[in-house]
Amino acid sequence: MSGIVIVGAGECGTRAAFALRETGYSGSVTLVGAEPHLPYERPPLSKPMNGTVQMKLICAEDVLRAAGIDYIKGVSASKLDVDARTVLLTDGRLLPFEKLVLATGARPRKLGCPGAERALDLRTHADAQALFASVGPGRSAAIIGGGLIGMELASVLRGKGVAVSVIEAAPKPLGRAVPPRFAAKLHARHIAEGVDFHLDRGVSAINDDGVLLTDGNIVRAQVVVSAIGVMPEITLAQDAALATGNGILTDTHLRTSAADIFAAGDCAAVSQPGGGHIRFESWRNARTQAETAARNMIGSPEAFAAIPWFWSDQYDLGLQVAGLPQPEHQSVVRRYDDGELEFYLDGGRLVAAAGLGFGNALAKDIKLSEMLIAAGVRPDPAALADANLNLKALLKSVRAA
Repeated sequence: MSGIVIVGAGECGTRAAFALRETGYSGSVTLVGAEPHLPYERPPLSKPMNGTVQMKLICAEDVLRAAGIDYIKGVSASKLDVDARTVLLTDGRLLPFEKLVLATGARPRKLGCPGAERALDLRTHADAQALFASVGPGRSAAIIGGGLIGMELASVLRGKGVAVSVIEAAPKPLGRAVPPRFAAKLHARHIAEGVDFHLDRGVSAINDDGVLLTDGNIVRAQVVVSAIGVMPEITLAQDAALATGNGILTDTHLRTSAADIFAAGDCAAVSQPGGGHIRFESWRNARTQAETAARNMIGSPEAFAAIPWFWSDQYDLGLQVAGLPQPEHQSVVRRYDDGELEFYLDGGRLVAAAGLGFGNALAKDIKLSEMLIAAGVRPDPAALADANLNLKALLKSVRAA
């Protein structure tokens, strides 16, 4: 009997399955996952405990069974027939559907140089096991890519006594996602921790000695990791002639170009009110999109309007960013004893906020900032810079008004 099929059993796909039940959907729900495990969270993969890679399950098998979710693991979807409303799996099974969720996620971007196959990825539990089995005190590692994943991994490896080199094609690390103020502070911390940076350099080849750079120098390393970002997994959608770009294109309700087919999570590029499409890559946004898609599939006309948000832990520092800071925004900095907040105003309206501090010291104020952004406040910049201004009181006054 056809019902709802969800392709992808990561955070997004699994959350969509449970959200359907929570909203009262009583038809069949089939969840298809390519990995041979129960659904698990990816963020803990880069943070092994006592030398063991964590597999933090999203749910237990009996929980899936109790919810009436049919979980098919260890297989992928090989073909989507939009007209026939079927999904062909790699084991030969053909799944009919009334509605479909594509939660196919993203895959690591691959290097194109000779020896690229020598570089390890960090995306799945198997990737993490292979990586952390290869490193240890006294070993050396070269990380290609100075983005969030590369820098987070560098901090973890330094904590394990591994000599770390980071190779980045841009002049500075963390240049694309992190506000410059905090990118510079994190860069300085990595240098203080002994990380060796090779900036503004490309990779010519990877060999037995390590990584050959485009300037002719060799970064010697026993382990090489590729952390040059991810690409949305859109092959299934492309082959089915769905509209794609930098992701599977959806409207604001997460509907694709085909009737009754939705996309959510890292694979989805969501239409924006001002034009264009944006992919939101974070654990929380994956959950929110899953819940939104689930409600819309059973009849709710709900637009996905969550504020972009991500976090990163490096050494004992915690970074959080809410909204989309842009260079043209007015910047207001608030300093605390244990960190800093930076607010971003566009035409006087608060549109983004970022914080860097010890541990989760600034998490509460970032959450309050996110709520202020959602409320559309136009705060006095001088007041925002004053650490004595209580953001919770400001939010209450805005709501009262």
